[in-house]
Amino acid sequence: MSIQHFLTLFDLSSNELNSLIDRAQAIKNTHEANNLGTLMSGMTMVMLFEKASTRTRVSFEVAATQFGGHTLFLEPQHSQLSRGESLADTSRVVSSMADLIVMRTSAHDRILKLAEFSSVPVINAMSDSYHPCQLLADVLTFTEKKGSIRDAKISWVGDGNNVCHSWINAAIRFNFDLQIACPPGYEPDPNILEVANNRVTLMNSPNKAVAGSDLVVTDTWNSIGNKVDKAIKRQTFSEFTVTNSLMELAHEDALFMHCLPAYRDEEVSAEVIDGPQSVVWEEAENRLHAQKALIEFLIT
Repeated sequence: MSIQHFLTLFDLSSNELNSLIDRAQAIKNTHEANNLGTLMSGMTMVMLFEKASTRTRVSFEVAATQFGGHTLFLEPQHSQLSRGESLADTSRVVSSMADLIVMRTSAHDRILKLAEFSSVPVINAMSDSYHPCQLLADVLTFTEKKGSIRDAKISWVGDGNNVCHSWINAAIRFNFDLQIACPPGYEPDPNILEVANNRVTLMNSPNKAVAGSDLVVTDTWNSIGNKVDKAIKRQTFSEFTVTNSLMELAHEDALFMHCLPAYRDEEVSAEVIDGPQSVVWEEAENRLHAQKALIEFLIT
Protein backbone atom coordinates (compact mmCIF):
# COMPACT_ATOMS: atom_id res chain seq x y z
CA MET A 1 0.00 0.00 0.00
CA SER A 2 1.34 3.46 -0.88
CA ILE A 3 2.34 5.80 1.91
CA GLN A 4 0.08 8.81 2.53
CA HIS A 5 2.02 11.99 3.28
CA PHE A 6 0.59 15.40 4.24
CA LEU A 7 2.82 18.04 2.66
CA THR A 8 0.11 20.36 1.32
CA LEU A 9 -3.68 20.34 1.47
CA PHE A 10 -3.64 18.98 -2.08
CA ASP A 11 -2.35 15.65 -0.74
CA LEU A 12 -5.92 14.94 0.41
CA SER A 13 -9.19 15.18 -1.48
CA SER A 14 -11.98 17.57 -0.53
CA ASN A 15 -13.94 14.67 0.93
CA GLU A 16 -10.97 13.51 2.99
CA LEU A 17 -10.32 17.01 4.32
CA ASN A 18 -13.96 17.55 5.26
CA SER A 19 -13.96 14.19 7.00
CA LEU A 20 -10.84 15.24 8.92
CA ILE A 21 -12.60 18.40 10.13
CA ASP A 22 -15.63 16.34 11.24
CA ARG A 23 -13.35 13.85 12.97
CA ALA A 24 -11.42 16.63 14.74
CA GLN A 25 -14.70 18.01 16.08
CA ALA A 26 -15.72 14.57 17.32
CA ILE A 27 -12.39 14.02 19.06
CA LYS A 28 -12.56 17.45 20.67
CA ASN A 29 -16.21 17.45 21.71
CA THR A 30 -16.68 13.90 22.98
CA HIS A 31 -14.94 11.49 25.30
CA GLU A 32 -13.66 9.65 22.25
CA ALA A 33 -10.33 11.42 22.65
CA ASN A 34 -9.78 9.46 25.85
CA ASN A 35 -10.56 6.20 24.07
CA LEU A 36 -7.70 6.81 21.64
CA GLY A 37 -5.08 6.58 24.37
CA THR A 38 -3.54 3.45 22.86
CA LEU A 39 -3.72 4.46 19.19
CA MET A 40 0.04 5.11 19.08
CA SER A 41 1.02 2.56 21.72
CA GLY A 42 4.56 1.41 20.94
CA MET A 43 4.91 4.02 18.19
CA THR A 44 7.44 6.84 17.88
CA MET A 45 6.95 10.14 16.08
CA VAL A 46 10.21 11.84 15.10
CA MET A 47 10.03 15.64 14.91
CA LEU A 48 12.74 17.10 12.69
CA PHE A 49 12.55 20.85 13.24
CA GLU A 50 14.90 23.24 11.46
CA LYS A 51 12.97 26.33 12.61
CA ALA A 52 11.69 27.61 15.95
CA SER A 53 8.24 26.52 17.09
CA THR A 54 5.79 26.91 19.97
CA ARG A 55 2.25 25.89 18.96
CA THR A 56 3.30 23.33 16.36
CA ARG A 57 5.77 21.52 18.57
CA VAL A 58 3.55 21.54 21.66
CA SER A 59 0.44 20.40 19.76
CA PHE A 60 2.20 17.49 18.04
CA GLU A 61 3.97 16.33 21.18
CA VAL A 62 0.79 16.52 23.26
CA ALA A 63 -1.20 14.73 20.55
CA ALA A 64 1.28 11.83 20.44
CA THR A 65 1.36 11.63 24.24
CA GLN A 66 -2.43 11.56 24.50
CA PHE A 67 -2.46 8.81 21.87
CA GLY A 68 -0.05 6.76 23.98
CA GLY A 69 2.94 7.33 21.70
CA HIS A 70 6.46 8.66 22.11
CA THR A 71 8.05 11.69 20.46
CA LEU A 72 11.70 12.28 19.62
CA PHE A 73 12.64 15.89 18.92
CA LEU A 74 15.58 16.17 16.53
CA GLU A 75 17.33 19.45 15.78
CA PRO A 76 19.71 19.54 12.79
CA GLN A 77 22.61 20.84 14.84
CA HIS A 78 22.34 17.77 17.04
CA SER A 79 22.21 15.32 14.13
CA GLN A 80 24.48 14.28 11.29
CA LEU A 81 22.62 16.72 9.03
CA SER A 82 24.87 19.37 10.59
CA ARG A 83 27.87 17.48 9.19
CA GLY A 84 26.53 17.18 5.68
CA GLU A 85 24.54 13.95 5.70
CA SER A 86 21.91 14.16 2.97
CA LEU A 87 18.19 14.38 3.68
CA ALA A 88 17.69 11.27 1.57
CA ASP A 89 20.02 9.23 3.79
CA THR A 90 18.57 10.74 6.96
CA SER A 91 15.07 9.91 5.76
CA ARG A 92 15.94 6.29 4.97
CA VAL A 93 17.45 5.77 8.41
CA VAL A 94 14.89 7.63 10.54
CA SER A 95 11.89 6.11 8.76
CA SER A 96 13.31 2.61 9.26
CA MET A 97 12.99 3.14 13.02
CA ALA A 98 10.07 5.56 13.44
CA ASP A 99 6.37 5.36 12.61
CA LEU A 100 5.76 8.99 11.63
CA ILE A 101 7.97 11.97 10.78
CA VAL A 102 6.97 15.60 11.32
CA MET A 103 9.22 18.18 9.66
CA ARG A 104 9.46 21.96 9.96
CA THR A 105 11.90 23.38 7.46
CA SER A 106 12.78 26.24 5.14
CA ALA A 107 12.72 25.39 1.43
CA HIS A 108 9.74 23.20 0.55
CA ASP A 109 12.01 21.04 -1.59
CA ARG A 110 13.58 19.74 1.61
CA ILE A 111 10.36 18.20 2.87
CA LEU A 112 9.65 16.81 -0.60
CA LYS A 113 13.04 15.10 -0.51
CA LEU A 114 12.42 13.73 2.99
CA ALA A 115 9.06 12.31 1.92
CA GLU A 116 10.50 10.83 -1.27
CA PHE A 117 12.82 8.54 0.68
CA SER A 118 10.66 7.93 3.74
CA SER A 119 9.01 4.56 4.36
CA VAL A 120 6.53 6.16 6.82
CA PRO A 121 4.13 9.12 6.56
CA VAL A 122 5.67 12.60 6.61
CA ILE A 123 3.77 15.68 7.85
CA ASN A 124 4.66 19.22 6.84
CA ALA A 125 4.79 21.19 10.09
CA MET A 126 5.62 24.30 8.04
CA SER A 127 7.86 25.11 5.12
CA ASP A 128 8.58 28.45 3.48
CA SER A 129 5.89 27.63 0.90
CA TYR A 130 3.05 26.04 2.91
CA HIS A 131 1.59 25.58 6.39
CA PRO A 132 -1.18 23.01 5.84
CA CYS A 133 -1.63 21.95 9.48
CA GLN A 134 -2.47 25.54 10.38
CA LEU A 135 -5.30 25.49 7.84
CA LEU A 136 -6.82 22.36 9.35
CA ALA A 137 -7.06 24.22 12.66
CA ASP A 138 -8.37 27.37 11.00
CA VAL A 139 -11.12 25.60 9.08
CA LEU A 140 -12.03 23.65 12.23
CA THR A 141 -12.33 26.91 14.17
CA PHE A 142 -14.48 28.56 11.50
CA THR A 143 -16.73 25.47 11.36
CA GLU A 144 -17.20 25.52 15.13
CA LYS A 145 -18.11 29.20 15.18
CA LYS A 146 -20.09 29.69 11.97
CA GLY A 147 -20.84 26.32 10.38
CA SER A 148 -19.61 25.11 7.00
CA ILE A 149 -16.93 27.23 5.35
CA ARG A 150 -18.22 26.31 1.90
CA ASP A 151 -19.10 29.43 -0.12
CA ALA A 152 -17.99 31.72 2.72
CA LYS A 153 -16.06 34.91 1.95
CA ILE A 154 -12.61 34.95 3.54
CA SER A 155 -10.19 37.89 3.49
CA TRP A 156 -6.42 37.70 3.78
CA VAL A 157 -4.63 40.96 4.60
CA GLY A 158 -0.83 41.19 4.60
CA ASP A 159 2.10 39.25 3.21
CA GLY A 160 1.48 36.61 0.53
CA ASN A 161 3.46 34.07 2.54
CA ASN A 162 3.32 30.34 3.29
CA VAL A 163 0.12 30.58 5.36
CA CYS A 164 -1.49 32.62 2.59
CA HIS A 165 -0.48 29.90 0.11
CA SER A 166 -2.23 27.28 2.23
CA TRP A 167 -5.32 29.50 2.40
CA ILE A 168 -5.28 29.52 -1.42
CA ASN A 169 -5.13 25.72 -1.41
CA ALA A 170 -7.93 25.64 1.14
CA ALA A 171 -10.18 27.86 -0.99
CA ILE A 172 -9.98 25.24 -3.72
CA ARG A 173 -10.36 22.18 -1.51
CA PHE A 174 -13.12 23.58 0.76
CA ASN A 175 -14.86 25.65 -1.93
CA PHE A 176 -14.92 29.15 -0.47
CA ASP A 177 -14.03 32.58 -1.88
CA LEU A 178 -10.74 34.13 -0.83
CA GLN A 179 -9.87 37.80 -1.33
CA ILE A 180 -6.19 38.61 -0.82
CA ALA A 181 -4.83 42.11 -0.19
CA CYS A 182 -1.04 42.49 -0.31
CA PRO A 183 1.30 45.43 -0.91
CA PRO A 184 2.76 45.45 -4.42
CA GLY A 185 5.70 43.10 -4.57
CA TYR A 186 4.48 40.90 -1.71
CA GLU A 187 1.83 38.92 -3.58
CA PRO A 188 1.59 35.11 -3.30
CA ASP A 189 3.57 32.84 -5.61
CA PRO A 190 1.93 33.15 -9.06
CA ASN A 191 2.34 29.40 -9.63
CA ILE A 192 0.21 28.72 -6.55
CA LEU A 193 -2.35 31.33 -7.62
CA GLU A 194 -2.50 29.89 -11.11
CA VAL A 195 -4.55 26.85 -10.07
CA ALA A 196 -6.98 28.83 -7.93
CA ASN A 197 -9.40 29.47 -10.82
CA ASN A 198 -12.25 31.74 -9.76
CA ARG A 199 -11.98 31.04 -6.03
CA VAL A 200 -9.23 33.59 -5.31
CA THR A 201 -9.10 37.31 -6.07
CA LEU A 202 -5.87 39.30 -5.65
CA MET A 203 -5.82 43.04 -4.94
CA ASN A 204 -3.82 45.75 -3.19
CA SER A 205 -6.68 47.30 -1.19
CA PRO A 206 -7.40 45.92 2.32
CA ASN A 207 -10.72 47.80 2.36
CA LYS A 208 -11.94 46.10 -0.80
CA ALA A 209 -10.69 42.70 0.35
CA VAL A 210 -12.45 42.89 3.72
CA ALA A 211 -15.78 44.36 2.58
CA GLY A 212 -18.59 41.90 3.36
CA SER A 213 -16.21 39.25 4.67
CA ASP A 214 -17.07 36.40 7.06
CA LEU A 215 -13.50 36.07 8.30
CA VAL A 216 -10.42 38.31 8.26
CA VAL A 217 -7.03 36.62 8.51
CA THR A 218 -3.54 38.03 8.81
CA ASP A 219 -0.05 36.94 9.83
CA THR A 220 3.20 38.52 10.96
CA TRP A 221 4.90 40.65 8.35
CA ASN A 222 8.23 39.02 9.18
CA SER A 223 8.08 35.27 8.71
CA ILE A 224 10.61 32.99 10.42
CA GLY A 225 13.99 33.36 8.74
CA ASN A 226 12.87 36.30 6.59
CA LYS A 227 15.87 38.46 5.74
CA VAL A 228 13.98 41.60 4.66
CA ASP A 229 14.70 44.68 6.80
CA LYS A 230 11.92 44.97 9.39
CA ALA A 231 11.81 48.78 9.26
CA ILE A 232 11.31 48.69 5.49
CA LYS A 233 8.54 46.12 5.85
CA ARG A 234 6.77 48.15 8.53
CA GLN A 235 6.74 51.14 6.20
CA THR A 236 5.57 49.08 3.21
CA PHE A 237 2.79 47.37 5.19
CA SER A 238 1.67 50.43 7.18
CA GLU A 239 -1.74 50.48 5.44
CA PHE A 240 -2.28 46.74 5.99
CA THR A 241 -2.77 46.66 9.76
CA VAL A 242 -6.05 44.98 10.71
CA THR A 243 -7.80 47.58 12.87
CA ASN A 244 -11.30 48.01 14.25
CA SER A 245 -12.13 50.37 11.38
CA LEU A 246 -11.07 47.72 8.86
CA MET A 247 -13.06 45.01 10.66
CA GLU A 248 -16.13 47.24 10.51
CA LEU A 249 -16.15 46.75 6.73
CA ALA A 250 -16.67 43.00 7.21
CA HIS A 251 -19.92 41.41 8.33
CA GLU A 252 -20.97 42.34 11.85
CA ASP A 253 -20.37 38.78 13.05
CA ALA A 254 -17.10 38.33 11.12
CA LEU A 255 -14.27 36.50 12.87
CA PHE A 256 -10.61 37.43 13.12
CA MET A 257 -7.79 34.86 12.92
CA HIS A 258 -4.02 34.97 13.23
CA CYS A 259 -1.81 31.87 13.33
CA LEU A 260 0.49 33.52 15.94
CA PRO A 261 2.93 34.71 17.12
CA ALA A 262 1.35 38.15 16.78
CA TYR A 263 2.91 41.59 16.98
CA ARG A 264 0.28 43.96 18.28
CA ASP A 265 -0.07 47.28 16.49
CA GLU A 266 1.93 45.99 13.53
CA GLU A 267 -0.11 43.50 11.49
CA VAL A 268 -3.07 43.74 13.89
CA SER A 269 -4.18 46.23 16.52
CA ALA A 270 -4.43 45.13 20.13
CA GLU A 271 -8.13 46.04 20.09
CA VAL A 272 -8.81 43.52 17.34
CA ILE A 273 -6.72 40.55 18.46
CA ASP A 274 -7.89 40.93 22.07
CA GLY A 275 -11.43 41.88 21.07
CA PRO A 276 -14.71 39.94 20.79
CA GLN A 277 -14.34 39.00 17.12
CA SER A 278 -10.95 37.37 17.65
CA VAL A 279 -10.84 33.56 17.85
CA VAL A 280 -7.05 33.25 17.89
CA TRP A 281 -6.91 31.31 21.16
CA GLU A 282 -9.48 28.74 20.03
CA GLU A 283 -7.61 28.61 16.73
CA ALA A 284 -4.34 27.85 18.54
CA GLU A 285 -5.91 25.11 20.70
CA ASN A 286 -7.48 23.55 17.64
CA ARG A 287 -4.01 22.78 16.30
CA LEU A 288 -4.05 19.91 18.80
CA HIS A 289 -7.44 18.51 17.81
CA ALA A 290 -6.98 18.88 14.06
CA GLN A 291 -3.58 17.22 14.21
CA LYS A 292 -4.97 14.37 16.27
CA ALA A 293 -7.44 13.67 13.48
CA LEU A 294 -4.61 13.92 10.93
CA ILE A 295 -2.34 11.53 12.85
CA GLU A 296 -5.15 9.02 13.22
CA PHE A 297 -5.88 9.23 9.49
CA LEU A 298 -2.25 8.76 8.44
CA ILE A 299 -1.37 5.85 10.72
CA THR A 300 -4.58 3.88 10.35
